[in-house]
Amino acid sequence: MKKRHISLSVNGVAHELLVDPNRTLTQMLREDLGLTGTKHGCGIGDCGCCTVIMDGETVNSCLVLAAQAAGSEILTIEGLAQGNQLHPIQQSFVDKGAIQCGFCTPGMILSAKALLEQNPAPSEEEIRLGLSGNLCRCTGYQKIVEAVSDAAGKMKGGAS
Repeated sequence: MKKRHISLSVNGVAHELLVDPNRTLTQMLREDLGLTGTKHGCGIGDCGCCTVIMDGETVNSCLVLAAQAAGSEILTIEGLAQGNQLHPIQQSFVDKGAIQCGFCTPGMILSAKALLEQNPAPSEEEIRLGLSGNLCRCTGYQKIVEAVSDAAGKMKGGAS
């Protein structure tokens, strides 16, 4: 199979890559760009641990071919913090003890970011629905919901 040249932006940085046609966005992020915060879990779009934001929408990066991301803006967990300053959602996850093993955390946080951009003051039910594509095998959902609610309060001042 012939490799394809793609250009895309990841966390605000432009990249030019040659990718195999069957290479997933998860593989490209982790193996080619060294962004290992995006986890590889089920590989079939069920667990959500590979969630990234592509052109403003959450996607399961295991279901997106790298070539399909050509021309896109990708945001991974590594792109949220500003230097040593955690994003308010990340800080809320720490403050509320919403991180257990941490495997689901990057996908949960990016799903929460997308949710809070669309709905800055979600109810508990809306938070649970917004995170429904992300599985936590440690069953830490209550603390995760509390963290997203806390982040919504922190972000009312316009932090994103």
